[in-house]
Amino acid sequence: MTIPDFLLAAAVFVLVMVALGLVRILRGPTDADRMMATQLFGTGGIAALLLLGVAMEVKAVLDVALTLALLAAFASVAFVQGASRSDGDDPKETNSQ
Repeated sequence: MTIPDFLLAAAVFVLVMVALGLVRILRGPTDADRMMATQLFGTGGIAALLLLGVAMEVKAVLDVALTLALLAAFASVAFVQGASRSDGDDPKETNSQ
C-alpha cells in the first residue's frame, strides 16, 4: 500500500464519520447540538480535503480547505454571539448606575 492509497483510505474513513455526524445534525434536539454537529461536518470536510489534496498533489484543494477552516471559525463565533443575545443579553441595554 502506497502513501497516496493510505491517504485516500483515510479520507474515505473521515467522510464516513462525517456522514454519521450528519444524522446528528438532522436529529439534534437543541440548536447547540446542531451547531456542534455542523462543526464536526466542517472539520471532517476540511480534513478530507487536506488528505485528498496531499494524496493527489493538488495545491488548490489545500487552499480551499484552509478557506473553509476560516469560514468555520467565523460561523462558530456568529453562533455564540447569536446565542448569547437570545438569552436576554442585549448589548444596547446597559444599566449605568
